[in-house]
Amino acid sequence: MMPSIALPPLDIAALVWFSLLWWGYGWLTDRRNRTPVSLNQHMLRIRIRWMTNMLYRDNRVMDSMLIGHLIHSVSFFASTTVLVLAGLLGVLASAEASHQKVMELGFTLHTDRYLFELKLVLLLGIFVYSFFCFTWAVRQFNYTIALVGAAPLEPGDEANITAKAAAKMMTLAIISFNRGLRGYYYAFASLGWLVHPGVFIGLVTLVTFVLWRRQFRSAAFDAIARYSSHGIGDSPPQARDR
Repeated sequence: MMPSIALPPLDIAALVWFSLLWWGYGWLTDRRNRTPVSLNQHMLRIRIRWMTNMLYRDNRVMDSMLIGHLIHSVSFFASTTVLVLAGLLGVLASAEASHQKVMELGFTLHTDRYLFELKLVLLLGIFVYSFFCFTWAVRQFNYTIALVGAAPLEPGDEANITAKAAAKMMTLAIISFNRGLRGYYYAFASLGWLVHPGVFIGLVTLVTFVLWRRQFRSAAFDAIARYSSHGIGDSPPQARDR
């Protein structure tokens, strides 16, 4: 029987800090109508513009190709996550030997085997979560394709409603994809727990800062915000003769 694990206070603090930052950052960036406005929120307007412009094109092959490229990227990460999970399960299956090797490193804090296994379980849980996010994103992209296929050939109220629904569905798919990618970032940060809880806290803080800066202070944010601030995406383009 596995004995109970009494986590040291610093390890508990590291886990709480990890959970708060991961959840808090996701809450800040994934919710609509929140301030400050994130890069992801600006991108919703661009997707609405994309889907609206699609209605005025006779040939929508390029739109399908672009969505197919997104699906390919998500599928790649889903497949990669399966390989990562297989590797982690292998390490967990040989935890005794793995624990000994890690403890022999000169820069790791010595811990007992069961705490080491708990750290591996945390990594395993993060990648399982990411896998479910990636596969759900693929399904939502498939729903987006169905909406694109259902879009009427002639612009009108029905076409505009379909375009907004497709943009919303694509946004939900990308939110799921972003959550899966975020799991990778925080999984890399959680590797610091194998070294020391303090390193774990520092890496989680650093990863959160990097992600926050990309969402709110990056050159990409400035470019998209400049586009969005002019009201582009709020109204459909002028209809042309067919």
